[in-house]
Amino acid sequence: MKHITDFKDKKVLVLGLAKSGESAARLLDKLGAIVTVNDGKPFDENPTAQSLLEDGIRVICGSHPLELLDEDFALLVKNPGIRYDNPMVARALQKGMPVWTEVELAYLISDAPIIGITGSNGKTTTTTMIAEVLNAGGQSAKLCGNIGYPASSVAQEATKEDILVMELSSFQLMGVQDFKPHIAVLTNLIPTHIDYHGSIEAYIEAKWNIQSQMGPEDVVILNFNQAESRELAVRTQATVIPFSTTEKVDGAYLEGEILCFKGEPVMTVSDIGVPGSHNVENALATIAVAKWFGIDNQAIKEALSHFGGVKHRLQYVGKINDISFYNDSKSTNILATQKALSGFDNSKVILIAGGLDRGNEFDDLIPDIQGLKKMVILGQSAERIKRAADKAGVSYVDATDIADATRKAFALSQAGDIVLLSPANASWDMYANFEVRGDLFLATVDELKEQA
Repeated sequence: MKHITDFKDKKVLVLGLAKSGESAARLLDKLGAIVTVNDGKPFDENPTAQSLLEDGIRVICGSHPLELLDEDFALLVKNPGIRYDNPMVARALQKGMPVWTEVELAYLISDAPIIGITGSNGKTTTTTMIAEVLNAGGQSAKLCGNIGYPASSVAQEATKEDILVMELSSFQLMGVQDFKPHIAVLTNLIPTHIDYHGSIEAYIEAKWNIQSQMGPEDVVILNFNQAESRELAVRTQATVIPFSTTEKVDGAYLEGEILCFKGEPVMTVSDIGVPGSHNVENALATIAVAKWFGIDNQAIKEALSHFGGVKHRLQYVGKINDISFYNDSKSTNILATQKALSGFDNSKVILIAGGLDRGNEFDDLIPDIQGLKKMVILGQSAERIKRAADKAGVSYVDATDIADATRKAFALSQAGDIVLLSPANASWDMYANFEVRGDLFLATVDELKEQA
């Protein structure tokens, strides 16, 4: 880690804890800053705040007093999920205070080069694929960022011989200033998180912050299946390497069933360890990174062939009586579910779908659910999904929760079928997050295995 002096004796406010907030507070304290942590959770119920206080870091819990900003803070580091119209953040910006997320700190102290991966769908899978392929090729890749390992913690341990493979959300990328990855990957762009960003244009600009400091010596890997990415390609100083499943490009592309890089066959679609057209795109982006590092084709093929997916992202769970189970709880929008379905024969799929009602209809999903064996529908959005199922000619049953849905899907299936949890909706009507929803699916499958 670089022992920088930028923060020595400067007052810094860390707003919001969780993993990234704690990591930022401890790092800033180590760098000599005078740190104050402000978290909404009451102190008595906040073991992280208690631990920080024990280590000599000032904490203010239970509320967010605006008068706190009357102190002479040089910087505010906020939790990525806190919106910019939050009163504390808005006041800080009004006062001219820089507002960062902790990935900026990670960049400033990192001895290791950074590969940054962002996009609407496929971030976590692509991030994990890249790390596994690089490690298989003899590099030392370390996962961090939005994937669950705070970047500012991992960066402290990384050396010049390592590579930080960092998943980045639009929320994190809004809070960067000098952040500069050596390689940036943009998996795809669809309208999402508009409630946070206000418009699709603002959302895309947040994502595009990933390359704002990059130059010709750096690389941006873009999905040329999308017009939006093609338009962005002319708005960067970095070297652009495209990938595409629809045409031959000067990068990574699909030719028939062969994944190629600049005219060189690398592997076949059937070699990829996880199904779905979206995973072909993820693999192409991974190949583009791997070839830049000089990884040989055999190492790429072996790593991607053994890739078993990521928990809650089209995760293969196993079989019961020759019925396969897939956990795709991370599919919180229509496009993600469309991509999940693309990897299967619909006539054998029992799809579990439904969740938070955001007011949208599901007509875009109709072509993708046609021919499904059955649907099991639940959640606030159930009536809207049923309307799409009726139009698609698909029969369905109701479920009260994920456990009930899993049991009903299993009861409706027979040998050779696939039970797929791919909700096309956020989880917040029933569950705290998609992980909780997916874990309940996994637990129920385990119960069914014991009973089989």
